Amino acid sequence: MPKVKRSRGGGGGVGEGSEGSVALADQIMQADTVRARGRVKSRDMRGEDEDTYVDERLSRKILQQARIQQEELQTEYGLAPEKKKTPVTVLGNIGGEDAQDGDSDEEWPALGEAGAGDIECGAEVLVDPSDEKAMEMFMNKNPPMRRTLADIIMEKITEKQTEVGTVMSEVSGCPMPQLDPRVIEVYKGVSKVLSKYRSGKLPKAFKIIPALSNWEQVLYLTEPEGWTAAAMYQATRLFSSNLKERMAQRFFNLVLLPRVRDDIAEYKKLNFHLYSALKKALFKPGAWFKGILIPLCESGTCTLREAIIIGSILTKCSVPVLHSSATMLKLAEMEYNGANSIFLRLLLDKKYALPFRVLDALVAHFLSFRSEKRVLPVLWHQSLLTMAQRYKADLASEQKTSLLELLKIQTHPQICAEIRRELQNSESRDIEIGLPVTVQMD
Repeated sequence: MPKVKRSRGGGGGVGEGSEGSVALADQIMQADTVRARGRVKSRDMRGEDEDTYVDERLSRKILQQARIQQEELQTEYGLAPEKKKTPVTVLGNIGGEDAQDGDSDEEWPALGEAGAGDIECGAEVLVDPSDEKAMEMFMNKNPPMRRTLADIIMEKITEKQTEVGTVMSEVSGCPMPQLDPRVIEVYKGVSKVLSKYRSGKLPKAFKIIPALSNWEQVLYLTEPEGWTAAAMYQATRLFSSNLKERMAQRFFNLVLLPRVRDDIAEYKKLNFHLYSALKKALFKPGAWFKGILIPLCESGTCTLREAIIIGSILTKCSVPVLHSSATMLKLAEMEYNGANSIFLRLLLDKKYALPFRVLDALVAHFLSFRSEKRVLPVLWHQSLLTMAQRYKADLASEQKTSLLELLKIQTHPQICAEIRRELQNSESRDIEIGLPVTVQMD
């Protein structure tokens, strides 16, 4: 009798009791049944245990970008909610018990914080009438006629036609070639597009203007005075990145600056796109200072509102120290108006390591007011206080003595005490180094 073989499917053998032999049907059922294995896939465990939430840092970035996009859309379509208008004034309590008990709205706001934030969102900038009146005393009573791109282009075209046309007619008998009528027609169409532009791509014919040798003449055909604010921003991006510094300076001075001043004068605030254009123009700091800030101060007609709005850009953006030093030197040497003090104060607050030549020019600038009979605005005293606070250790002992004598002539009940305290309780650069320094004062 053959030996009974043990089944692989389970069940015991013959020696396992009465249940040792398993029927064939039961063996087949056991072989077809899928047995549960002990190994469980790791991804199943990971799906059950881990959370599906976004990281906190990523959520914060997403919400921030969404908020920025929403504000841009609301600003573009005029749906931005009205914010509380905080008056921007330069009269404030500095030092003493009055500064602690006084109203915070009357103090000079830190441009770049509350005041500059509202400026960027397009809120109206309110200024103190007494401050404006104080600045008007130092404005130019007979300002020069403001020249726009159209005036300069027409003048250059007339001169060129007169000179070159005469030479060519004498030499070859042929008149000077004019622009092709098809080119004029194309850029007249571009002007219509830019006068209604809101968003999207710019015309390709407009993008090639920076590469043209007669770009000013072609740009004049597009009528920049009729561009929308969004088109001005896109044009500023284009020209500031594709033009050389000297040509970008002409664009800023002849196109961007007149548009910004007209917008501030009409609406008492600056359009969001124009404000962004000023910030984008700072991509070329040399052209920005030479084409916007310095001409604005040299005109002698810069208002307090214009100085606050344009100056707030300096607090938001990083500016190379060499450009800032050269600008401060130029502002200190030019004829004084109230805007000079605002821009000097903002640049001094950046705490640059200024060369001694710039500091000497600033000291000479303040000492030139020893014979001033007009009442100086608070802006002047505040800029002097800022210089004393930031660079008191870099001034020579003779300069400090002269400044202390100046405070006896040009006084302020609160600010002068702070300036005197800063100058008297600090080391001098000549004493610290141990070498005598002779500084000639004008």
